[in-house]
Amino acid sequence: MARRSWIWLQLIIGWLPMGALFAVLIVTVHRDIRWPAALLVALRSIVAAALLAIPVQTFTRRVPWPRALSVRFVGANVAAAVTYAFAWVVLNSVVESVLHRHVVLTVGPGLSPALVVGVWLYLMVAGVLYAMQTTERAASAEAAAVSSTLAALRAQLHPHFLFNALHTVIHLIPAQPRRAAEAAEQIAGLLRQVLEHDRDLVSLSEEREFVERYLAIERLRFGDRLRTTMHIDERAGDALVPSFALLTLVENAVRHGAEPNMEATDVSISATVAGGVMTVVVRDTGVGALQARLDERDGTGLNRLRDRLKVLYAGAAALEVTGTRGRGVTAELRVPAPARE
Repeated sequence: MARRSWIWLQLIIGWLPMGALFAVLIVTVHRDIRWPAALLVALRSIVAAALLAIPVQTFTRRVPWPRALSVRFVGANVAAAVTYAFAWVVLNSVVESVLHRHVVLTVGPGLSPALVVGVWLYLMVAGVLYAMQTTERAASAEAAAVSSTLAALRAQLHPHFLFNALHTVIHLIPAQPRRAAEAAEQIAGLLRQVLEHDRDLVSLSEEREFVERYLAIERLRFGDRLRTTMHIDERAGDALVPSFALLTLVENAVRHGAEPNMEATDVSISATVAGGVMTVVVRDTGVGALQARLDERDGTGLNRLRDRLKVLYAGAAALEVTGTRGRGVTAELRVPAPARE
């Protein structure tokens, strides 16, 4: 409702300068007319022009601006401009005739100048409408491209996760077949959740549940070698993150931090909200890496996450990964977290 009111306000503001210009023209042409009367006549003329803009909007949608100008398009708009001009003169004359209770032909200094003004009004209205429609089409095309990009990235993410999950089962089969069967059941549950994850943004609480299931599978493989802690601020639970974002960070910590580490690895997960930004930190005490090597490595999961952040937040989100050899790796994700209404 507020958006519609704002649109109407913009339209009114847009027509007001035209009304003022008309008043100046009326006073200039008819020196015997005073400003108050000229303003009223100008107001009625502009209201008539604004009402006739409604069918012009329908016309411009049915005859959209072509990629290359054609004779047909120009001819259609010339005919529409002449029709609009005549309709504007007739409507003005009808209104003035009703108000004065006798036939009045509102053509100012003459019919030809009045029609020229009418054509000029049409060109102004049609030009604005065509510009708006072009902007709408560009926005729709951009939205479609964004949606297509996210769908492609999501399609790449699912096989990536499936490969790593099956890798866990394969590691368990030779030594612990019972745990391998348990892990396979857990993975089946996770895959069902993956297939149901068709949104680009999910709450951190939903992402947390998914990660907890994933970690339960990995603990079957690592046993005491993998220790995890999770601290999620209450305000962060409802904040939205890209789907599988937290999983990507945790999976990266397990795969590159805990897996090659012969000693126990701690993986801590935290999330806080401050100043309209949610910060998610995943830190591991695994084998770590030199920062230069870490920047080069940045696995496909992290690269895809960065690509999704660019598409979803247009530069308003960031992912930083830092590490030191022998001291683990820290991944910090920052996304906007609008205040709750």
